[in-house]
Amino acid sequence: MGTASDRADFIELQELTEEQAHSRLASEGYNELPALKPQSIFSIAYQVAREPMFMLLAGCGTIYLVLGSVSEAIMLLGFVCVIMAITFFQKRKTERALEALRDMSSPRALVVRSGREIRIPGREVVRGDIIILSEGDRIPADAVLLTCTNLYVDESLLTGEAAPVRKAVKTVADWKRPGGDGLPFVYSGSLVVHGQGIARVVATGARSEIGKIGKVLREIEPEETHLQREIGSVVRNISIYAFTLSALVAVAFGAIWGTWLHGFLAGLTLAMAILPEEFPVVFTIFLALGGLRMSKRNVLTRRVPAIETLGATTVLCVDKTGTITQNRMTVGMLYADGGFYTPAGPGVLPERFHQLVEFGMLAGMKNPFDPMEKALKEFAEKTLSLTEHIHHDWQLVREYPLSEELLAMSNVWKSPDGSEFIIAVKGAPETVVDLCHLDENQTHSIIEKIVDMSGQGYRVLGVAKAYFTLASLPPGQHDFNFEFIGLIGLSDPVRLGVQESVRLCKEAGIRIVMVTGDYPGTAKNVARQIGLSSENCLTGREIEEADEVTLARLMRTVSICARVMPEQKLRIVNALKANREVVAMTGDGINDAPALKAAHIGIAMGGRGTDVAREAADLVLTDDDFSSIVDAIRTGRRIYDNLKKAITYILAIHVPIAGMSLIPVFFGLPLVLMPVHIVFLELIIDPACSIVFEAEPEEKDVMRRRPRNLEEPMLSRNVMLFSFLQGLVVLLFVFLVFQFSLDTHSRGAARALTFTTLVVANICLILTNRSWSRTIFSMFVVPNRAQWYVSGGAILFLCLILSNPALRSLFSFDRLDLSDVLICVLVGVGSILWFEGMKLFRMHRSRARAPLESSGE
Repeated sequence: MGTASDRADFIELQELTEEQAHSRLASEGYNELPALKPQSIFSIAYQVAREPMFMLLAGCGTIYLVLGSVSEAIMLLGFVCVIMAITFFQKRKTERALEALRDMSSPRALVVRSGREIRIPGREVVRGDIIILSEGDRIPADAVLLTCTNLYVDESLLTGEAAPVRKAVKTVADWKRPGGDGLPFVYSGSLVVHGQGIARVVATGARSEIGKIGKVLREIEPEETHLQREIGSVVRNISIYAFTLSALVAVAFGAIWGTWLHGFLAGLTLAMAILPEEFPVVFTIFLALGGLRMSKRNVLTRRVPAIETLGATTVLCVDKTGTITQNRMTVGMLYADGGFYTPAGPGVLPERFHQLVEFGMLAGMKNPFDPMEKALKEFAEKTLSLTEHIHHDWQLVREYPLSEELLAMSNVWKSPDGSEFIIAVKGAPETVVDLCHLDENQTHSIIEKIVDMSGQGYRVLGVAKAYFTLASLPPGQHDFNFEFIGLIGLSDPVRLGVQESVRLCKEAGIRIVMVTGDYPGTAKNVARQIGLSSENCLTGREIEEADEVTLARLMRTVSICARVMPEQKLRIVNALKANREVVAMTGDGINDAPALKAAHIGIAMGGRGTDVAREAADLVLTDDDFSSIVDAIRTGRRIYDNLKKAITYILAIHVPIAGMSLIPVFFGLPLVLMPVHIVFLELIIDPACSIVFEAEPEEKDVMRRRPRNLEEPMLSRNVMLFSFLQGLVVLLFVFLVFQFSLDTHSRGAARALTFTTLVVANICLILTNRSWSRTIFSMFVVPNRAQWYVSGGAILFLCLILSNPALRSLFSFDRLDLSDVLICVLVGVGSILWFEGMKLFRMHRSRARAPLESSGE
């Protein structure tokens, strides 16, 4: 690619300014293909019209018109409009959340503008931008290469050919279509599989090749998760039972009372009472808004259903560098000429270490991006600035890049007099030792020094030099006669908050496995700093030698995997999965993609990660911080808890509604609930289950529980029984009010008393289900504005109905006295007191158990 300074000069002549880029973005539009249009209000209205609840309301309204009850029919149609408005609001809120997540998790591009390298969303790249391409990047737009080194690009998305094509910088008169080696053109959507390059954008969006040929990139929707299938099955089964039972009720009512229209109305009312149409809406909203909440904690969700899996994580495999540590290297120790040196402040560097630092810097780039390279360059400039070891006038002739086969990189330099080539190599110490062809004693001595330095927590690099006088350079680094110079130890400070996050994981029953390419000594030193066990360590060589059964057995207790190659991560994930663990795996490189895909939850690095890793992952960390992963697990557990609470509430409240629709029919009592009453209750239930519970803060013990079993259904037998028990108790209290009031009040007053009691009990069910570990009284101090808005609105409208004669007539109510209303409130509150008592009993039992557990009994 030429020297770094040459490249910088070239870019400065070609780059756009921020103002030019914004101007082109405004005139030419975003770099994206035409997307599907958002749903219109008419489209959403059509979807609502196809819903069973809407059809039931329409059927009830038609019957009221036939019966001559025009006001009831108009009111039902008015409620239809309200339900449409709520549904529209929920859908748009969900769409906006998903759109925001898609925008934030879209591929990023590294561009040069106004003299600075900045990373921007791919959709903001404009024609004329200078883009920097590295291995693993998804190319954001069609561009022509300005310079490149060993650049190979996968264009299979455009050509169908799986083999990557070689790119070269050359003058070509006409723009060529994708495919073929040796061309200077790169295309939007293709993938850099090897090398690096710099290119100038010539076409974006629909004007790119991928836009011209009409290919549409759509997100691949994953198959339904376990929870989605479970909820869908429950909704289908309950719907079948609801319509079957409703038909029986309609026939029975018509046969007993001889009024078939009223019987049909009773059947439709029962279907409305039983039908759990809230389930799918709740699931979608919880996950969409949950993903948006997680994005505020620096975690982007690429696949929303993965949120439900987060809380079940049992093993977290995490990279050390940049995730646990700050990825901000400093030179901490040097070894050369048989001696060690530990830099202490800006003091003078001893002469014996000058050559080590000199060639360590020469083996890197003049304008480095890698943290180790940056640290070494800064150290060299501080310590060698007044010496002859800084060579600004040397010319970089060739680079031998780092590869999977050879973990070392060499730079070939030419001095001003041109007498010979100077080669500097830097890389994994064992690789550099091998390049120097040392004898066994020399190798053993250096390995001892490497182990000593890595045991102190340093990341160790070997440095060597060579000289060459022939006109043509050899193809590989092994062809040089290298002379070993010494070792450089770099340290990477642990991120703030990691130790606390590790403690939280231990309390939550999550085992952490640190995966790193560093030496075991370095990894163990970092593990001790963060409170992670450093006893059980597995090396890449041991992983390579172990068979699948042995590796699965070893991974049951391992907390550190050191000297691991990226492709070995997949074996680690599969071994853990063989032990029936729920695995979350972090990664950032191309070779990490299979492991990220295989893990239950793949987590890619947003800062240093490649586009390939991000596309394979379920989550993307925008700050590459380990603590953000723990926050995501906490949020995932909260979302799952609140979803379970919402579903429990939905099942519970439908029991008394269905019961009070069904019992009067079979016992020959006056009908209590009519469609208008069911719709009013739905106006409370819908926002409660989708907004109130979603906004509920996490439980205090959310990170002190063992992970849930991933295969355990949310709607387990215990949850179903618990929900029905809540509903049955409310039904019993409400029915007693109805039975008592029939003897003491008119039918209209009895209906008003029963309905008011049911509304109060409904509000109490919302409040008590907000937490299964805190009492109602303690929840008054826990902020949840949505709870008070929903409850306050319900109480306000109920008061208007009870006090306004016209509304009372529409609801078939008679006037109630204040004492009647107080009875309704007391009975409604009383219907959930048993659950509050159970909470107190559990709290007392857990407090009594805590001292025994802390004493080890």
